[in-house]
Amino acid sequence: MKKLFDNILSFFYPRICVACGQALQQHEELLCLRCMLHLPETHFHKEHDNSLKYIFAGRVKVEEVASLMYYKKGNAVQKILHGLKYKGQKELGRKLGLYYGQQLLQEPRFQSVDYIVPIPLHPKKLRKRGYNQSEWIAKGLSKGMQKPYLTDVLVRSQHTETQTRKSRFNRWENVKEVFAVQHSERVEGKHLLVCDDVLTTGATMEAAIQQLLTIEGVSVSVVTLATAQG
Repeated sequence: MKKLFDNILSFFYPRICVACGQALQQHEELLCLRCMLHLPETHFHKEHDNSLKYIFAGRVKVEEVASLMYYKKGNAVQKILHGLKYKGQKELGRKLGLYYGQQLLQEPRFQSVDYIVPIPLHPKKLRKRGYNQSEWIAKGLSKGMQKPYLTDVLVRSQHTETQTRKSRFNRWENVKEVFAVQHSERVEGKHLLVCDDVLTTGATMEAAIQQLLTIEGVSVSVVTLATAQG
């Protein structure tokens, strides 16, 4: 009966792939198999000195930097990120985080990660959106990498304007003092993996890393679902 009900429901309210808009098969969730197989993956996690690492060169010390997919205006990744961030499709973060986490787990350089730390939202923006997309990415990464995630070490202490259309300098000015750390004793001497949805100029991530590096003995790596670089 349940299968029949699901079939009737899908006839009137078809589930569609976030990326391509085609109807999903019964076993598919959010993204169709074809789109999953054709994600524009970067494979940066396999390269220690990839182009993303140079975003932070001379600015802040990072161990590893990687992104799952290439982001370009109009491509499927843009639709995925839009769904994740603005359309309430938070499960996309967990699904893709899990997918990438399983890949990261195979790389020795990421196996030393102790905790996953999502970029936080300011409480005002969190109330408006209803969820933090980076936290949902962290949930997926946590399962895929078999590492715990923490949401109470890095906090956002100031509300900022959107970063869209800002230059790198203006982005940095917009976020340089918005993060703070708490419960630092929990992560002293640990390797933290900071995650977010997309890496562009790196200004937001840089500001977060600077705060985390004030904790004694901490080392930081970075992972995002997508990047416009490369």
